[in-house]
Amino acid sequence: MLSEAIGATGEEIMFSSNDTPAEEFTYAEQLGAIINLDDITHIDFLEKTIGYIPETISCRYNPGGLFKISNDIMDNPGDAKYGMTTEQLFEAFKILKGKGAKEFGIHAFLASNTVTNEYYPMLAKVLFEVAVKLKKETGVHIKFINLSGGIGIPYTPDQEPNDIRMIGDGVRRVYEEVLVPEGMGDVAIYTELGRFMMGPYGCMVTKAIHQKSTHKEYIGVDACAVNLMRPAMYGAYHHITVMGKEKKPCDHRYDIVGSLCENNDKFAIDRMMPKIDIGDLLVIHDTGAHGFAMGYNYNGKLKSAELLLKEDGTVQLIRRAETPADYFATFDCFEIGSKLSK
Repeated sequence: MLSEAIGATGEEIMFSSNDTPAEEFTYAEQLGAIINLDDITHIDFLEKTIGYIPETISCRYNPGGLFKISNDIMDNPGDAKYGMTTEQLFEAFKILKGKGAKEFGIHAFLASNTVTNEYYPMLAKVLFEVAVKLKKETGVHIKFINLSGGIGIPYTPDQEPNDIRMIGDGVRRVYEEVLVPEGMGDVAIYTELGRFMMGPYGCMVTKAIHQKSTHKEYIGVDACAVNLMRPAMYGAYHHITVMGKEKKPCDHRYDIVGSLCENNDKFAIDRMMPKIDIGDLLVIHDTGAHGFAMGYNYNGKLKSAELLLKEDGTVQLIRRAETPADYFATFDCFEIGSKLSK
């Protein structure tokens, strides 16, 4: 629906999902989107839902085990709920071909937020080799391979960022090494680099409103995990700058916390920072892929506004803040709902 709203049409849209309700498959089919099946059982589910198997179809692959580069573990696909096993992938392609599919795609996401130029070329090699075997064993035409995401960003200031040109060149070399000799030089390559494209280009600005000294030193801010869930969910690091104190010594240890009734509602734990005073503005970096997109209304908290900083230095409001009326809007079946929304 979002893709349609920005003008994407047909196979410009790829619908990747898991545990998918029937109405979502129906909507994707109506848009003419490429449907990416997460499980072999979804073949029958899709056919019963929309009445046929599309001529262009994709399947998500999960080889299992650990995904390693040299001796470093990148991630654990075997513990992920997504995708088909190798055996299921081959069987799925045979079944789909028998049901009329003519063009096939392969999708895989084997590691998240990798800060190394080696991940994508290595992932590509895995998928390219599988594609060659699929073509030979099932006779299908592989139209595209979706390398998905996984290219990370440097959340800590000392991390070296990925070199996207080097990564692209690495994928090209593997493409020419594996696919081209097998007569598969027409395979398209797709990517889904949402974090890489959006993460570094958004930040959350919040104000210090309380300071608490108990067993630890706490700075309470006027934002919470509703506005940025990632640190609470994963214990993830986001760098924090105190505006106007960028060059001050980081000689105070704080937990930076929000107001939710959950002890994991913390943006930083035992973080060394400059002395923070009430009213200071804190900039939490690299939130462009994680803020509103992961937001929710726990504890009745309302989502904040979003501002766009333009190249000329002007600022545009691109999403207004939620109001109590928004929060209570779905209670219109009760008299109290209409009162509260006013």
